[in-house]
Amino acid sequence: MNLATKYLSILVLLAIGAGLGLDHLFPELSGAVAQMEVAKVNLPIALLIWVMVLPMFAQIDLSSLKNISKFVSASSITLFVNWIVKPLSMAFFGWLFLKVLFINMLDYEQIDSYIAGLIILAAAPCTAMVFIWSRLCKGDSAFTLAQVALNDLIMVIAFVPICQTLIGLTSLYLPWETLLVSLALYLVLPFALASLAPKISERLEPLTLPALLLTITLIFCFQGRRLLSHPETILLLSIPITLQVFFTFTVTVLLTRRFNIQYSLAAPAALIGASNFFELAVATAISLFGLHSGATLATVVGVLIEVPLMLLLVRILKNRFMPIDEYSTEGIGCD
Repeated sequence: MNLATKYLSILVLLAIGAGLGLDHLFPELSGAVAQMEVAKVNLPIALLIWVMVLPMFAQIDLSSLKNISKFVSASSITLFVNWIVKPLSMAFFGWLFLKVLFINMLDYEQIDSYIAGLIILAAAPCTAMVFIWSRLCKGDSAFTLAQVALNDLIMVIAFVPICQTLIGLTSLYLPWETLLVSLALYLVLPFALASLAPKISERLEPLTLPALLLTITLIFCFQGRRLLSHPETILLLSIPITLQVFFTFTVTVLLTRRFNIQYSLAAPAALIGASNFFELAVATAISLFGLHSGATLATVVGVLIEVPLMLLLVRILKNRFMPIDEYSTEGIGCD
């Protein structure tokens, strides 16, 4: 695990600070960037998202799906948690905390948008960074690769209906055509391009992290004045995300133990369920609701807390569930 990944949350905080600073020093900047759009697609943000996701999709080998039959029990649990437990639990936690417990502490007009962002964040399981989490806890790499490939195929079918159904429970109107355009623009097309031109994806890989940080900087440049007047918003949004991550992780661990799934499969299954494809979530939230929206802010909070949460879960797996013989011979740590 490289230092940039390990300290991603710190880098995200610096990017947030840079965005707030830019908004204060150059208030006209956010308006100029916001106008660079075609058919509701902000061109600078779209370019940055593509730089982020292309190298990730290049890591997915669809031929690995032939191995999925070897992991039927573990894969079934992972699919159940990823596509049923995870989005439903996030919708519930979002409603409970934002519409009930925190209703008087947030901008009331943005609450439904915040919940929409949380749902979008939970509607797509992690695609790339889960390989790092699996490796850190000595998970089975063949299972991880096959499960991620299967999740990506399901995402093409399930992502839009899940978002449409659960966000539709709020007062927000979510047009199908906008969701489908987002799916095609940020999932299907990059996936196809990464498969057809892997060399391009490899060359973009060093730019992935800078693109993510610049995207966050721009988002917080847009959100600056609202956040400075309500700085507690980030903390309040992080609470349902954190609880949902631990809930999903716990459900997966309990199910894998109930069905006697071996540690090398159970560990990555739990981590796949707990982590999010936050790049897709950020892009979708921007496309649907705009750079100034509460939904976009909620997905960025997911980016902020993802790494420390996942490192904590890796440590829990290693300290509480890893067999002693594997722990004593491990060569990779999460310190």
